Amino acid sequence: MSTAYLVLADGTTFEGKHFGHPGTAIGEVVFNTGMTGYQEILTDPSYAGQLVTLTFPLIGNYGVNQTDFESVRVQASSLIIHELCELPSSWRSSATLDSFLAESEVVGIAGIDTRHLTRYLRARGVTMGIVSSEHEPDVLLKLLGAASRYETVNYVQQVSTNAPYVWPSDSDEPSYRIALLDCGVKFNILRSLAALNAEVTVWPSWSSAEEILATDPDGVFLSPGPGDPSLLGDIVNNVNMLIHAKPTMGICLGNQLIGCAFGGHTFKLPFGHRGSNHPVKDLESGRVIITSQNHGYALADKFTDPGIEVWQINLNDGTVEGLKHKTLPIFSIQYHPEASPGPTDSIGYLAKFLKMIDDNRK
Repeated sequence: MSTAYLVLADGTTFEGKHFGHPGTAIGEVVFNTGMTGYQEILTDPSYAGQLVTLTFPLIGNYGVNQTDFESVRVQASSLIIHELCELPSSWRSSATLDSFLAESEVVGIAGIDTRHLTRYLRARGVTMGIVSSEHEPDVLLKLLGAASRYETVNYVQQVSTNAPYVWPSDSDEPSYRIALLDCGVKFNILRSLAALNAEVTVWPSWSSAEEILATDPDGVFLSPGPGDPSLLGDIVNNVNMLIHAKPTMGICLGNQLIGCAFGGHTFKLPFGHRGSNHPVKDLESGRVIITSQNHGYALADKFTDPGIEVWQINLNDGTVEGLKHKTLPIFSIQYHPEASPGPTDSIGYLAKFLKMIDDNRK
């Protein structure tokens, strides 16, 4: 392995070893505390524009397979790890992580003290960074200084589908027809809805509410996605029309879009919620569930519309984890019930959405 560098915006430099594709990548440096799921993390559209640090020390030990993709390509700009496993062991493995990133033209860096880097990010907050196998640190710092900041880029436009497509139900005769607004959907959301007998039409993020409602879906689903929600005013306007017309569920960014449509606003978390062990409390039942999360922004708990209310909170920092409307068939959650990776404690909320559609039909 050749030498590679990670340089942060304040000049802090880490030296490591290059793997994957040779090159240079710029993005927001974030960390994920999950012990497994690196393939799902890399292909999750919500990581677009980010250099992902994994806190678990050994990565690549079960290789890469053909079924754990969460989108059609690697979405993260780079992968930062401590130790790369070059000889994976799994019956499902079809390639090494090194060859997978090389084929995907994504630069990786190994040999980094990722726990030190994580403590840095927890203390100072996420920061812009640059990973390279091509240049020395002084050159990299200049390149980083000239780059666009993460919060100024509309990544939703980059990851959304370019045209509508249908994800069929697992049944020949689906019971539900769902319109999904694609701000960065994960495949396992589509797989999970299909397993519940739903046919999903996936719409580009810029689709108008009129265009979607003209197809008369049974319900609307608002997907997760990357970037700063404050850049998505046009989408919020469309969401405002959709949620007043059809039963609606939102996940992650979808939760924030619903909150903004009811007069709320978002703010940036110091280092985000990214991992598979985030505790969430349901304020109605008192139940606590362990959730998979991946987001850098959160909703403030103030809304101009009194019809919307907070029904779930994060037990670590008290941030909003779920919204529901008092009279309309609308609810949302900030975490990922479909997991991939992570626990499936909350998978039942997808069935709750479909039951809400059934109740609305009655």
